Amino acid sequence: MPANPAIILVHGFWGGAAHWAKVIPLLHAAGLDSLHAVELPLTSLADDAERTRRMIAQAGGPVLLVGHSYGGAVITEAGTHPDVQGLVYIAAFAPDAGESAGGITQANPPEGAAAIAPDSDGYLWIAQDKYHDNFCQDLSAQEALVMAVTQKAPLGSTFGDTIGTPAWRSRDCWYQVSDHDRMIAPANQVMMSGRMNARKVIHLPASHASLASQPGPVADLIIEAARG
Repeated sequence: MPANPAIILVHGFWGGAAHWAKVIPLLHAAGLDSLHAVELPLTSLADDAERTRRMIAQAGGPVLLVGHSYGGAVITEAGTHPDVQGLVYIAAFAPDAGESAGGITQANPPEGAAAIAPDSDGYLWIAQDKYHDNFCQDLSAQEALVMAVTQKAPLGSTFGDTIGTPAWRSRDCWYQVSDHDRMIAPANQVMMSGRMNARKVIHLPASHASLASQPGPVADLIIEAARG
């Protein structure tokens, strides 16, 4: 991969681009100064992938995509863009062709599944009083409160949207597994990272919010991928 590709950070369900707040300064300090964070609509995989593709095109050169949680499904769908040189998955979904985030989840439900509930408009939320225990149990109560109140809910139908051509089959990949994840079962993360033949897989004793609770190792993996 050429030196210093543009880094595009892609958030997941129940949070926006600000979930990368602790990782961004570390990447910048390492000399990765072409940094971008997508704000997804979370209305469908097609919408989210298209928003990401537009940002890839705006970068105007080699790109490394980094996806957290459902953001992994987005980079899997959008990452076939010719400018994408690599993919980094942070406690993320990496569905194969015809698979969905929901299908993978239903096959092996995570511990925190019961904390998720729909509203009257079809959006799925993590109950605020259950957010800390299930999304980010290794963060402070204050940080968890802010995340819970500012969470960005997806349309429930997005869970069922399936992947077309998975980019991880044709791009170099890196993967971080969160061993104490209550939103994506760790066993699912091990399965997905194993079948993609990732160049490197690391395990962190972290919650689903590893990008916030362990930004150092997460940033190190992204830096290694960018220089790989």
